[in-house]
Amino acid sequence: MPENDSMQKVGFDSELYLKEQSEYILERAKACDGRLYLEFGGKLVLDYHASRVLPGFDPHAKVKLLHRLRKQTDIILCIYAGDIERKKMRADFGITYDVDVLRIIDELTEWELNVAAVVITRYDEQPAAVQFKNRMERRGIRIYTHKATKGYPTDVDTIASDQGYGANPYIEVTRPVVVVTAPGPGSGKMATCLSQVFHDHCNGRKSGYAKFETFPIWNLPLKHPVNVAYEAATADLGDVNMVDPFHLEATGEMAVNYNRDVEIFPVLKRILERVTEAESPYKSPTQMGVNRAGFAICDDTVVRTAATQEVIRRYFRYRCEHAMGFAQPETVERITLLLEEIGAVPEERPVVVPARKAADAARSGGKGNEGVFCGAALQLNDGTIVTGSNSPVMHATSGLVLNAVKTLAQLPHELDVLTESTLQSIGRLKGDILNAKQLSLDLEETLIALSVSATANPTAAIAMEKLKELKGCEMHLTHMPTPGDEAGLRLLGVNVTSDPHFAGKNLYIT
Repeated sequence: MPENDSMQKVGFDSELYLKEQSEYILERAKACDGRLYLEFGGKLVLDYHASRVLPGFDPHAKVKLLHRLRKQTDIILCIYAGDIERKKMRADFGITYDVDVLRIIDELTEWELNVAAVVITRYDEQPAAVQFKNRMERRGIRIYTHKATKGYPTDVDTIASDQGYGANPYIEVTRPVVVVTAPGPGSGKMATCLSQVFHDHCNGRKSGYAKFETFPIWNLPLKHPVNVAYEAATADLGDVNMVDPFHLEATGEMAVNYNRDVEIFPVLKRILERVTEAESPYKSPTQMGVNRAGFAICDDTVVRTAATQEVIRRYFRYRCEHAMGFAQPETVERITLLLEEIGAVPEERPVVVPARKAADAARSGGKGNEGVFCGAALQLNDGTIVTGSNSPVMHATSGLVLNAVKTLAQLPHELDVLTESTLQSIGRLKGDILNAKQLSLDLEETLIALSVSATANPTAAIAMEKLKELKGCEMHLTHMPTPGDEAGLRLLGVNVTSDPHFAGKNLYIT
């Protein structure tokens, strides 16, 4: 395959972004003449969406930003009690939101950042939320509970009273910038910020509120692929980008925001003015933000291409979620329209067609497993595309990853990295001892087998060392990965998509 050097191109200057963003936040804090409560949207740690649509964006950029401001910053983590109760998942890590809170605390601590407290929002003594609260307290974490705000969103007088925000306990903080963040959207960040501002005002302390959201990028065109990619990422929430009408009226300038921020702005402005008993400094939701990402884009063409690819990834993801019963038909319709809007088709993802051809080749050669023929393709960092298919011995992902590391290590394709005796031994374990119905190795099992083989097999050791070069590579499967394949792909850090087909005839897949 020809090399594709565009994979190495950079479209975003992370260092410039960190410099501008940190300076701008401090300017906003100074303008408050007191404490700034900064609602921090998106992923605070490991923002892979941003790094995919803005090549050059450091996935750790936000936490590095806060590390620069660590002496001036306290952090409050919010989690909605309902998300704890229904075990809401963070898809990119395969963990629930309550577990993600623990992960975030550990990450922030490693970056020398002070987590002042965790807040359970809209708390009503839900059993799972009570259990989470107890666990946090027993680990020495300061934890607060906030009930649903009485009167929200229409009764501003009640909201800004002792029965509204005043009913929430005040969260003790000491530093001039307080970042309020969460594992995901709808976690009660804004209410927590405004509750704190209310308490500060009641106690004679000056404080203000601002919002940090990376997307949509307000100073890019409405239909720029980066902003469309944000709509694609939130297609299940129904978010829609739009020109900020309040900003246009106040300044005569076009700025992009999203529907929920625009819709809530009049209410938010009234609440802020009622809480502080002063005129709001903001004439629009755009003015409320502190996002400088648009100023760090250094190659618009590279960014447009990357964002288009992200929309295609989301298209495949939602179609698979719909097949599994997680996504509504409206979400699939929405992402399909967005794909058409930017003039793209799924097959523009470079690994899609090769994966389907690999499945066709397996079918014609009769090399599938129990009548199912799965194909897979992966694009290495130099643009080379490697393919694989399933067999009675291995899943398609397993065969593909072994083919990829052999390519990277310049090993002959016909060379077996895992010996026949190793595969037979694992097969006996799964079939004769563990009574497993599926004997072929999924990716997680294959990685373990490779690591064990590496102790005595120099070829396996060479191949294993190449696994780290797969991080960030693009992969496509003709069938949805099994749990063991998903776990392995997550460990490798591969950006995987798949067609919405199940990998076997059984309803229960392990």
